[in-house]
Amino acid sequence: MAETKRDYYEVLGVPRDADDAALKKAYRVLAKKYHPDANPGNAEAEQKFKEASEAYAVLSDPEKRKQYDQFGHAAFDGGAGGGYGGFGGFGGFGGGFDSADMGDIFGDIFGDLFGGGRSSRSSGYNGPMRGANVQTSVRLTFEEAVFGCEKEIEINYKEECSSCHGSGARAGTSKETCSKCNGKGKIVYTRQTPLGTMQNVTTCPDCGGAGQIIREKCPDCRGTGYITRRKKLKVTIPAGIDDGQSVRSVGAGEPGVNGGERGDLLVQAVVSKHPIFIRRDMDIYSTVPLSFARAALGGPILIKTVDGQVEYEVKPGTQTDTRVRLKGKGVPSVRNKNIRGDHYVTLVVQVPERMNEEQRQALRRFDELMTGKIDDGGDGKRKKGLFK
Repeated sequence: MAETKRDYYEVLGVPRDADDAALKKAYRVLAKKYHPDANPGNAEAEQKFKEASEAYAVLSDPEKRKQYDQFGHAAFDGGAGGGYGGFGGFGGFGGGFDSADMGDIFGDIFGDLFGGGRSSRSSGYNGPMRGANVQTSVRLTFEEAVFGCEKEIEINYKEECSSCHGSGARAGTSKETCSKCNGKGKIVYTRQTPLGTMQNVTTCPDCGGAGQIIREKCPDCRGTGYITRRKKLKVTIPAGIDDGQSVRSVGAGEPGVNGGERGDLLVQAVVSKHPIFIRRDMDIYSTVPLSFARAALGGPILIKTVDGQVEYEVKPGTQTDTRVRLKGKGVPSVRNKNIRGDHYVTLVVQVPERMNEEQRQALRRFDELMTGKIDDGGDGKRKKGLFK
């Protein structure tokens, strides 16, 4: 009895209107999951791999997909070979797949399985590679972040070994060409797959991709070519930097490999909180207490800003929680210190909690002048007045 084949769209797990990108993505996942090299001795996985390969061979070909959509598996019964291992009706793997397309898919798959892949082949292995970035932090006061400053930091810095001059080899010796990869830094393996002959490229295990081997390592740097020392560096903090932002010092990171340039040093700002000011982007916010008399009568008050105290004229009758704006008294832009935010001040009218008898009498007199009525002090009840 002939084996019943599953629907190709069901095999790949895609809808019938799936485009080429969706088909390729689905097949890449299945091929990686069920590839025989990833599942040695697993007959079920091998069967699923062949099943997925057959489905993709048909659906990735516009003409074959059209026939399949119209006639189903019957469109290929004449030459399918009676199972998933055939593909005679598809013209073999070579006839059913686009070679560039499959090279892309299996380059990724084999790279994941065996440590190689297209990304490694294109990287050049023993070519120059840029060094890694180094990260550290520096603590700043609120004012230092606003106006900028210069800070001295101390980091672990890798310098070229003076004994071997960066070669890593003991004085009087030199690096040798790796005999396993012949100095290429990579090994090419050829293997047979259901798709034909495929090449897998991996990093040389002996030299680690460098193409050279150090037989006698420098005793001072232990073959690394670098000595780690504590080094002090001066970093310029730009005006307007915010908490969590970083300053980049080019070339102060880890050294490169095979002549590659050094990485960078990233210094992250940790800004301390201010007892009065709160920062939001380029604006500063604060609260200033205002006496009842000053709020009612108006007049000048002094407001503290990052630039020092400034005089502000309070309008008569100012209500509590009134917000005023001091233009240009905020934080400079980190890109242009001539552009600054604003300082917003909330005026809070304060009611005195303690008063002497003279002050109370004066306040009662004020209430009488405002309302024509005053507490007579006789019955302990306060008549309607200003504070009612």
